[in-house]
Amino acid sequence: MNVPVVIVGAGPTGLTAALLLARYGVESLVLERWDGIYPQPRAVHLDGEIRRLVARLGIEDEFDAISRPALGLRLLDRDLRVLAEFHRDTAGGRNGYPDANMFDQPELEAILRAAVRRSTGVTLRGDAEVTAVTQESRGARVHFTDRTTGAKESVDARYVLGCDGANSLVRASIGAEMRELDFEQRWLVVDVAITAELGAWEGVHQVCDPVRAATYMRIGTTRYRWEFRLRPGEAAADYDENGRIHELIHPWTGDVPVEDIQLLRVAEYTFRAQLADRWRAGRVFLLGDAAHLTPPFIGQGMGAGLRDAANLTWKLAGVLAGDLPEHVLDSYQIERKPHVRNMIRMAKLTGVAMTEGGELGALLRRLLAPRLRRLPGFHALVTSGETPPLHRSELVARPRLGGGRAGRLVPNAILEDGRRYDDVVGDRYAIVTTIQPTCAEQTRIRERGGVLVTAGRGSELRRWLRRGGARAALVRPDGTVQRCARELPGLCAAMPRFGPRAHEDRAGGSSPSGPASGSAVGWKP
Repeated sequence: MNVPVVIVGAGPTGLTAALLLARYGVESLVLERWDGIYPQPRAVHLDGEIRRLVARLGIEDEFDAISRPALGLRLLDRDLRVLAEFHRDTAGGRNGYPDANMFDQPELEAILRAAVRRSTGVTLRGDAEVTAVTQESRGARVHFTDRTTGAKESVDARYVLGCDGANSLVRASIGAEMRELDFEQRWLVVDVAITAELGAWEGVHQVCDPVRAATYMRIGTTRYRWEFRLRPGEAAADYDENGRIHELIHPWTGDVPVEDIQLLRVAEYTFRAQLADRWRAGRVFLLGDAAHLTPPFIGQGMGAGLRDAANLTWKLAGVLAGDLPEHVLDSYQIERKPHVRNMIRMAKLTGVAMTEGGELGALLRRLLAPRLRRLPGFHALVTSGETPPLHRSELVARPRLGGGRAGRLVPNAILEDGRRYDDVVGDRYAIVTTIQPTCAEQTRIRERGGVLVTAGRGSELRRWLRRGGARAALVRPDGTVQRCARELPGLCAAMPRFGPRAHEDRAGGSSPSGPASGSAVGWKP
């Protein structure tokens, strides 16, 4: 058996990679050790960028049915008095969706699996335990055992994606190792179902107490999560008896009878910061927890894995189709590893700032936290919904001293015809510009499978370009700005052939002429 891509692991990262590859016309086989979905909740938050990716996967309505926007973050002292409050946009920020989205991971995985079953380009095989991955001259071979029959099997692939979690066999197979980033804390995680309304503020509550730091969040209609930092010598088993869990959560549950509170899970987690030393060996790549682990303080654990999938899959599709040279795959680690490192640093800093420092730290938080909103730009920095730009690479032409728009996501702005950027551009290259293109430039963009998006007067995209000192931007299929310029010829020359229109034109098919409705021209899905 031979397939273009084998994906090891059917968690959110692996399923997202498979669905994105299918959108680009690439078939994949997903091998998962277990037959079904792990039933316990783990990740509970997606930011606006990842919510935008959820829409690209075609599961927007299903996700909305299981998620709820969060109002933001409150910092509380040990007596639950508010020290500071940071609001998030629940209507739709720069990404077009709420900046903070709470959900239950098993429900999300069920939606992703249903989407995989509807897809003609993905095969999901459960009870398939991968035992080895070996490099071949033109690809890789994945060896696995059917856990139902005990049969030993193997499959050849052009590329292998290791999405098999923190204890990744794929990572071990390429000789990569996790490097510690100097952070480790033990926490008690409590998931609860309560039908009664608690009446608490509908955002994340962070208790900044060096004695018992805690986090509270509502993740569904009846689902709630608490996290409590464990003291030295404590363990989750210490809270299994004598109602000690209810003592911890009582400040929020109040008068709700104990018998109306269903404990779904009480577990100990060690929050770590780790980064794999390398993410690729030949035809094998690492994604998600196989490549990085981040503390949960800014809610970016699962989102980082989905960003990995978005970054790598379109490049693989381009290479497999002959649109891109294989060496562009080196840009995956070049771009993603520094980005993840930055996000881990932010999570570590947030965790330390909210939980460490003893009584002196608590005093400083009481004095400083209420004044944070007065710092110029601080509130906007915390609530902007934008993560750091990607590192310079062959596919990100950032100035060496930084600045500009290259490496950042283009806003999912509303265009002249009322549609958003993502709905018009889809999974293609685009040029966003305030300049009127020539007929030759329009033809060149169209022939390469791209889309031309005009940033009209007064539009969000026009303001975004000008603030970045540019009049035009070349945007990749994953929404990342590849390069900016003040003129169009260089951007048109830098746009590679990519996608269905490029292949149709190469084969001698017809091309649409003239602008599409509103503000874009090019192939219409």
